[in-house]
Amino acid sequence: MIYSLRHRTTYDYEDDVTFARCVLRLTPRSSATQTVLKSIINVTPKPSATREGRGPFGEQTLTVIIDRPHDELVIEARSTVDVHAPRVGDPADSPPWEVVRSLGYETASLAPEGPAPYLYPTRRTPTVPAITDYARTSFTPGRPIIEAGADLMTRMRADFVYDPEATNVSTTVQEAFAERHGVCQDFAHIMISGLRGLGLAAAYVSGYLRTVPPPGKPRLEGADATHAWVSIWCGEARGWISFDPTNAVLVENDHIVLAVGRDYSDVAPIDGVILAPGVQTLKVEVDVIPNDEQATAA
Repeated sequence: MIYSLRHRTTYDYEDDVTFARCVLRLTPRSSATQTVLKSIINVTPKPSATREGRGPFGEQTLTVIIDRPHDELVIEARSTVDVHAPRVGDPADSPPWEVVRSLGYETASLAPEGPAPYLYPTRRTPTVPAITDYARTSFTPGRPIIEAGADLMTRMRADFVYDPEATNVSTTVQEAFAERHGVCQDFAHIMISGLRGLGLAAAYVSGYLRTVPPPGKPRLEGADATHAWVSIWCGEARGWISFDPTNAVLVENDHIVLAVGRDYSDVAPIDGVILAPGVQTLKVEVDVIPNDEQATAA
């Protein structure tokens, strides 16, 4: 499936910003399951300096510096991505989770595609006994790891309420778990915390989710959003398998990967520093359009 993506972020400032330095992680990731055919990022006003780089988890970064006064900053990323993820198959056809856990701790590689970087707690995904116990209910002795992961995300979908008003970017995993309310970022952090508490390698994935407009209704421009889900290392043979606890689905061709890290802090689409008084307003518009849908519309 080939997708055209548009991710536009607009910052409006109450007073002029005199200096801004931003790190952008808005170029989708090429991997065994998707190929980036084209990607471009436009920044207005034009930066005085830019630097392309590669982050510690393989993410492509663009650092921009704007050193002239401005009261609006617009960052627009456009990409074309071919997603070709294989079907996961039978969740029961995977090794016992305890075997995978042992293999993860035995690995000698520190490469970002291996399990080692994703085994240990982070500030956003600490080990919380209550969350570990919640995950343990799905990971019964000898259970196949993909089957157990699917059970955990399905339970989360039933037990947690999607509520954009309940949390913000600084909400802790403990708070979101206690309230059983939140958004995809919260659910991904909770699931990762539980998995790492059991000794499993789990990664935070940021990206986009294909949405389908209601029958007979047009797709609303800019109405899509960024998304987050979880990837679990399931052994050398199965590799990384991704789970979407917000929607209780195994990730295949409806998800487009932007970046992979230990938690949200590693993959935030935009972060940086600005020098200015006053307040700012933020507007984010995202479009995820399958190319076959574009052809039909034409």
